[in-house]
Amino acid sequence: MAAIIWIAVLIGLGGAALDRLVTGTIIRNFDAQLSIALPAMIAAAELDPFGDVRFNRQPVDPRFNEPYSGLYWQVAAQGHLPFRSRSLWDRELPANFAVSCVEPCTSRSTDFRNEPVRIVERDGIIPGSQVVWRFQVAQSTEQLDAQVRDVRRMLWLSLGVLGAGMLALAVLQATYGLMPLRRVSATMAAIRAGRMSRAPTDDVPPEIAPLVQELNALLDHNEQSAEAARMHAGNLAHALKTPMSVLTNEAAADSPDLAQAVVRELSTMRRHIDHHLARARAMGRRTSATARADVWPSLQRLMNAIERIYAEKGVVIDIAGDRSACFRGERQDLEELAGNLIDNAAKYGGGRVFVTVSQTESDPGFVSILVEDDGQGIPVKLRETMFERGARLDTGKPGTGLGLAIVRDVAAIYGGSVSLSESEDLGGLMVRLRLPSCPIGEKEG
Repeated sequence: MAAIIWIAVLIGLGGAALDRLVTGTIIRNFDAQLSIALPAMIAAAELDPFGDVRFNRQPVDPRFNEPYSGLYWQVAAQGHLPFRSRSLWDRELPANFAVSCVEPCTSRSTDFRNEPVRIVERDGIIPGSQVVWRFQVAQSTEQLDAQVRDVRRMLWLSLGVLGAGMLALAVLQATYGLMPLRRVSATMAAIRAGRMSRAPTDDVPPEIAPLVQELNALLDHNEQSAEAARMHAGNLAHALKTPMSVLTNEAAADSPDLAQAVVRELSTMRRHIDHHLARARAMGRRTSATARADVWPSLQRLMNAIERIYAEKGVVIDIAGDRSACFRGERQDLEELAGNLIDNAAKYGGGRVFVTVSQTESDPGFVSILVEDDGQGIPVKLRETMFERGARLDTGKPGTGLGLAIVRDVAAIYGGSVSLSESEDLGGLMVRLRLPSCPIGEKEG
């Protein structure tokens, strides 16, 4: 419907413009033909002994001498009888002397009954006279009006045929051109009803093949997300089942260590819940493809917060590297990832923490955050086990042992990674966090 209205509006506007242009051209040509006689009339005009105007040479067109022929001339002035062509017979052309016609004036008159005329007139002064004379030539518009009607009829007929063809094409396009999209819509309805799993890619026009591919990719993504959600729910249920069984058995046996068992098992359950909630939050925020976060301001906020937390220990955190680095993801996740690593370095290190931000050509599309401390480090054989939930080396300090596990899982959700090695400068542990970077020129917005 919108296409039909748009075509009709364009045809109407275009037709009006062409009608005005063509009819204007015809009328201007008509006026130009009439005005040819004016210079000859002015050149042939002279005064008779009584002060009235006369021609020393009559206009040559024989229609000027035929009564009511449709072609007329007249010379008039205020206070003088008009000098008229024989074709006017007992009529005279209207003359408005209040309007100056130093340059030719054109007008249309309907003073003659059943004969509208087109008038071209011009003022002139005859030698020996101070009177301004009005020289006029007029012609019936019967032929002009017929010509304009014919041109308009042909113009609008042509535009009507053109508009009908365009409307037919629009209807065909809406009926047959959009048929593949209707088939895709029916396919999506079948997928929603469970009769199909994916949209077929064969026998699909090239114009909508990318759409079908993207729809299938979206279905794959949703299926993977649903499977991941089921897996996480199953993992959480399995992880909580054992502590709950322990508590149930302790309570049924009326164990004297029930209170300690409750505290211990609830702590285990809390670790599992925190871990899965962190993953769920990251998965939910990961769906935003436009999320951007500047790395440097986030690290500065973390540095200020963690230095205040460990002020009694005298922790000093230094940040260096690329200040323009940008993370292609949510700022909350960036601060949770980096915050876990810096907090671990401050808690388990000797008091010095180096944080370095870098983007290298050897690893395009990623930003690296290196966190180093001056602690005792982690033996190589134990580094991989530190990513397991609840894994801790120093059990004498408070903590859940979930920091590195959460960092690994959330980084993997974004397509990044985390690895452990030895710090060459401080001698303790160095953690390398690798995350996707923003495209060139994009910043947090």
